[in-house]
Amino acid sequence: MIRLELLRIEIDKAGYARDKIVIKNMALSVGSGELVGLIGPNGAGKSTVIKAIMGLVPEFEGKVEFGEGYKNYTYIPEQPVLYEELTLWEHLEFAAAVYEMEKEVFENRAEELLKVFGLAHVKHNLPITFSKGMQQKVMLILGFLIKPSLYIVDEPFIGLDPLGVRDFLSIIQSARDAGAGVLMSTHSLDAAEKICTSFVLLNEGTIVAKGSLEDIRRQSQLPNGSLYDCFIKLVEKSI
Repeated sequence: MIRLELLRIEIDKAGYARDKIVIKNMALSVGSGELVGLIGPNGAGKSTVIKAIMGLVPEFEGKVEFGEGYKNYTYIPEQPVLYEELTLWEHLEFAAAVYEMEKEVFENRAEELLKVFGLAHVKHNLPITFSKGMQQKVMLILGFLIKPSLYIVDEPFIGLDPLGVRDFLSIIQSARDAGAGVLMSTHSLDAAEKICTSFVLLNEGTIVAKGSLEDIRRQSQLPNGSLYDCFIKLVEKSI
């Protein structure tokens, strides 16, 4: 597959006030078919990077550019955002209306995703009554309803059971095979090591390393190290 650049972001500084800058001097890109892991502990700045991409950071200096392969993106947040009065199916209908999906395309795609994530039997129920894991699956279904060129996913593994993780990874792989790119924020290093094509390791708002796992191993001088081992060494070195 020829790599088409979908997203390039260069941040000189980003934060929530002039005296509350969270990110400094960082750059990353996402290409077609890639799964880029934005890795770091809580408070490292992962969510701020995502908000900067979406134009939601009040203090921002830098640039966000969408490349030649970009058509649109979908954002899947860490915390489910649901309407109290809408059923699961009504949530999907609302999203389809926003995306201006044709009825037949929408219904086929929605039924397929409900089946994949095991929620077909509750499609007429209110998601606010669901468990956290089921609510997270609702957000994934909403995110995958259209087929964008870029997925931005914030901490997808929180709340998902092993079957939910399997289903998420399967659908992400299918999207990548079709040429989509993925930027995924997570502090689950074991999962990230298995599925990401490259990594951006953040700590305290700055990049401590980036590249493939082999690149990370070289930068940490741990030729056989796990992503976790490499990250710990690089963070300790940067302190």
